[in-house]
Amino acid sequence: MERKRIDEKKSNNLRTPAGAAVMQQSVTEAIQQAFFKEWARVGFSALSIESVAKQAGVGKAAIYRRWPSKLAMAKDLVTQIGLDLILVPDTGSLKGDIRKLLGQLRKILRHPLISRILPDLHAEMARSSELAQLIRTDLQIKRRASGEVILRRAIVRKELTDELDINIALDMLGSMIYWRMIITKLPADNTYLDKLTSLIANALMFSSGAKS
Repeated sequence: MERKRIDEKKSNNLRTPAGAAVMQQSVTEAIQQAFFKEWARVGFSALSIESVAKQAGVGKAAIYRRWPSKLAMAKDLVTQIGLDLILVPDTGSLKGDIRKLLGQLRKILRHPLISRILPDLHAEMARSSELAQLIRTDLQIKRRASGEVILRRAIVRKELTDELDINIALDMLGSMIYWRMIITKLPADNTYLDKLTSLIANALMFSSGAKS
């Protein structure tokens, strides 16, 4: 009988946890949405775990089971949003790749919450070395690496030469659309993206000494 009770106890310990012990995807998504809504509403410095929990309709414990701190939460969720920025287009041409990349950027920058969060994120990075390090050592490095792949391919195809200044070229790829959409709040329709693509591609070819 004693052996049977021990076996039953072991069996119970192996059961799949239920209820609060399971991190439900729907709860995670609700927390994520609440986090960005609160960030857009009050800014990162004023954002609190309590306010996110209230907005999501969950307890604080549900958040802390997923992220140990507000900083860790920000790093994880911002990185998730930025995953689209590290998808490397491969259209077979420099202009095609640049146009595709600009389209990816526009899709993200058009989001109403992201357009409000990004200026605050950059301001907060100037105040918080921890946040700045988390973003710059992960998301920004990966984003620039994806842009470098595009440029290296163009060099192999002889669209650009190896005289190209890669760092300056990478600055060009995203800076102008960011300035237009986030700073000046002007639209970026397809005609604008087409013209910007030609401008960037021609500038890169000229600066590298490649023949157009």
